[in-house]
Amino acid sequence: MSAALVATGCGGTEDDSSIGASTGNPVVEDPGPVHVHGLGVDPRDGALFIATHTGLFRAPEGERKAKRVAGRYQDTMAFTVVGPNRFLGSGHPDGRENLPPFLGLIESRDAGRTWKPTSLQGEVDFHLLEVAGRRVYGFGSDFRSRKPRFMVSENMGRAWSDRRIPEPFLSLAIDPGDDQRLIASGESTLYLSPDAGKTWRPLRGAAGLVTWPRSDQLYLAAQDGSVSVSPDGGRGWRAVGRLGGAPSAFDLGRGTQLLAALHDGTVKQSSDGGVTWRVRSRP
Repeated sequence: MSAALVATGCGGTEDDSSIGASTGNPVVEDPGPVHVHGLGVDPRDGALFIATHTGLFRAPEGERKAKRVAGRYQDTMAFTVVGPNRFLGSGHPDGRENLPPFLGLIESRDAGRTWKPTSLQGEVDFHLLEVAGRRVYGFGSDFRSRKPRFMVSENMGRAWSDRRIPEPFLSLAIDPGDDQRLIASGESTLYLSPDAGKTWRPLRGAAGLVTWPRSDQLYLAAQDGSVSVSPDGGRGWRAVGRLGGAPSAFDLGRGTQLLAALHDGTVKQSSDGGVTWRVRSRP
């Protein structure tokens, strides 16, 4: 599930703009993958998808070079794979599209080639999306107020309920054994919710990007590049490895694999619980 650092660049709540979106002018140059927001692997074919400020990119299994999907430049701020060829996302439109600047929740059923609105178009820009069954958690910003907004849907994003949060979130993960149990990271504090975001309490430990493949394996990638694992839902942590740079996104790959994107656009992969990392894709 998607976990991405959204405090810098286009991820802040003060200025949510996309390339070309403010002017309506077409994008005429291809800057490649800039500022990775999210990562995911399509279970259909094992391809890596890289959601960025400048579009969605795909690297087939066994290939390191990612290519732009469908020639589109949509700023896919939030991104998660929910099934074969099926993705959820949010963000800002390609500058050549006649769409509102906040996309709300959008869905693709053809591996990112096309997207259709599900809800909240023109109202919300999600920065984080996490899915368990039909329950969707989303954190982002409100179009009118530009204030942070955390929401929960019980029907795959068709209707939403707002939740109060202690501070804006940089990352979010769901306990795979209990879809009401959440870990979220703010700027400097980790938080636990046992009740689908209705209440939160702070945890010990540094903030960072989190992903949760098993109930006894909660992983955190800190901004110094260190990777730690918690066997007890964030109460205690053990250092396991290093990324070699600060992460911009941290997520699950295929099976038990971990994925991490660095700020230069390099995507790394670990198959041994974060101990060692190899390059999966280069910009």
